[in-house]
Amino acid sequence: MDAVTPAHALAGGRGSPSYLPPEAPICMPEQALRRSGPKVEPKAPAPAGFWLRRALIFLMTLGMTAFAANQMYLVMAVATLTVLEGTVVVLFVVLFAWIAFSFASAVVGFFLSFGRPARTLGIDPAAELPALTVRHALLVPTYNESPSRIMARLQAIYESVGETGRLGHFDFYVLSDTTDPATWLHEEAQYLALLERTGSQQIYYRHRPKNYARKSGNIGEWVTRFGGHYESMVVLDADSLMTGDTIVRITAALEQNPHVGLIQTLPMIVNGQSLFARLQQFAGRLYGPMLARGIAWWHGPESNYWGHNAAIRVQAFAEHASLPLLTGRKPFGGHILSHDFVEAALMRRAGWAIVMAPELRGSYEETPPSIAEYAARDRRWCQGNLQHIKVLTAHRLHWLSRLHFLTGIGAYLTAPLWFVFLLVGILISLQAHFIRPEYFPKGFSLFPQWPAEDPIRAAWVFAGTMGLLIAPKLLGYIVALFHAAERRGFGGGFMAFVSVLFEIILSGLIAPMMMLLQSQSVAEVLRGRDSGWQVQRRDDGSLTWSELASRFGKLTLIGVLLGASAYAVSLSLFLWMTPVIVGLLLAMPLAAWTARADVGRRLRKMRLLLIPEEHDPPSILLRANELAVSLPDDTVPVGELLRGSDGLRQAHRDMLAPQSQRRRGDVDRDLVIARAKADEAETMDEALGFLTPAELRALLSDRPAYERLLAKP
Repeated sequence: MDAVTPAHALAGGRGSPSYLPPEAPICMPEQALRRSGPKVEPKAPAPAGFWLRRALIFLMTLGMTAFAANQMYLVMAVATLTVLEGTVVVLFVVLFAWIAFSFASAVVGFFLSFGRPARTLGIDPAAELPALTVRHALLVPTYNESPSRIMARLQAIYESVGETGRLGHFDFYVLSDTTDPATWLHEEAQYLALLERTGSQQIYYRHRPKNYARKSGNIGEWVTRFGGHYESMVVLDADSLMTGDTIVRITAALEQNPHVGLIQTLPMIVNGQSLFARLQQFAGRLYGPMLARGIAWWHGPESNYWGHNAAIRVQAFAEHASLPLLTGRKPFGGHILSHDFVEAALMRRAGWAIVMAPELRGSYEETPPSIAEYAARDRRWCQGNLQHIKVLTAHRLHWLSRLHFLTGIGAYLTAPLWFVFLLVGILISLQAHFIRPEYFPKGFSLFPQWPAEDPIRAAWVFAGTMGLLIAPKLLGYIVALFHAAERRGFGGGFMAFVSVLFEIILSGLIAPMMMLLQSQSVAEVLRGRDSGWQVQRRDDGSLTWSELASRFGKLTLIGVLLGASAYAVSLSLFLWMTPVIVGLLLAMPLAAWTARADVGRRLRKMRLLLIPEEHDPPSILLRANELAVSLPDDTVPVGELLRGSDGLRQAHRDMLAPQSQRRRGDVDRDLVIARAKADEAETMDEALGFLTPAELRALLSDRPAYERLLAKP
């Protein structure tokens, strides 16, 4: 095949009944985590002197942690250090090191923000758009998402790529793992409408009957069937959006840098409607780019992959990124949920560079609309990241890849550590309040030992720790102040500062809730509970009061118990724990208030939590939102949908896998029951009324059964 021949041309264009191009299989062998053999040298190692950058980050972290540890020791060890006091010191050192590590990258990113823009892999966003010489694919995996919104985003991306003049080098795929039968049919209907609107012969649709291995299996199945047509694949999420300019630049960078296996962009959160979503998008937009610059500066070719909005070399991915099943039972065993970290580590093990390009804009995503939805997604991420404990000791991994795993694991283990830290602090206060001190211990002593801590030094340690948490936010604000376009985009210098204060206060109230929710997630994983894979709500995060009580009532109860315990010990302890106590006591109203879209809209009118993409929206975002509003909704009943379109009925039949491709001997219980129920029904509507969603999905997956359904009046 010629390098730029469209894949569909090999099948004679869209005239064939297939909605996929001819297959171009690639072997994708499963990777072993434990293997022997020589170490593979990087195809392009980190530049000379790069170790100095990494040494600077670790020395900064070590220096700050050592100083803080010494101060905390002096706070607790005025007299003899007890077991509980020693526990507090150890926990504090671990948690402070975690904060200091992130702060070091933020400081580096702050200074880089005032220098010349980085030109990662020669990518210059201001330069003329580079030429492409080979073909690339853009993949949109989806799982029970809104079909109209997916097709709206895909059309906006398609048109944006067309505006670059490089459309002939790309094919576009919707890779559906949808299990809900109504959503599946709506996907097909919206896809056919998309083809009609665009007249494109480069947009394809594939539905997997079984979503084996979830997203990694979805991408892997595409690679093994169609990957041979393409040099790279741009992997998106269902809520992702990327400009044609950005897509062309990252795929061109892969063409021009044969040692690079993956280029990760920095997605900005957009379309936030609820207060919680707007809070997330403001924080990510103001602080995220600065932190990303610092991280990319010392990660270099050993960067990470976040699972979407990235360009990946297909052959490198096929040869080195097929994930093994982890041994043991769920939740630690089975398919790897957080597949992206592992895929990046395995590709780097094979010598391919994994690079982040934070200076490249035009990459967007969305965020859950509420604390409840965020916590549900976070539960899955928690299980996936804790699974990395089994991957951490894999053979031949780069040490920085292991650090990525440790960082992901630590992101969740720090939550229960903070909770234990608070509880031990209360126990120390209880001990001092209720247990009579031993002023003259056994043995000779000229002076009594007074059991006391240093409250002044403790206040400074607390202030310093909070300073390290808040400082990156203020640094991000300073960066925005010195860049006029950014400053205007955040609502001006004054309103941006008010937004920063508002975000700090509200995030501080939410933090205790997230601490306990993540602690619960860790406990559930350790107890062996699997999270599953729930469908994520995108816009409406509202909850009834019964749902609020069920999800957040226990947090309120814990807040009451902590507050009562602290007050029983002393008023000073109660005041010291006030931020945690107030956040937990307000858990239910805070969860309800932050999930409301009307609150978010009012704040936007006040220019609070404003971001540049709202002040001056990119054209692709406007186009995607315009299409999402104008397209038909996805609520038409299945029977009405099938009867209303001859094209959909025929297209669905053509998209089904032939019976010859099904495994012999397999008995689908749902299909057997669905056939029996449908045969007994006199009309299509009656048959559809008899079927459960699982049975309807089985029937729609079987061509003979589907044709018998269509034959009914």
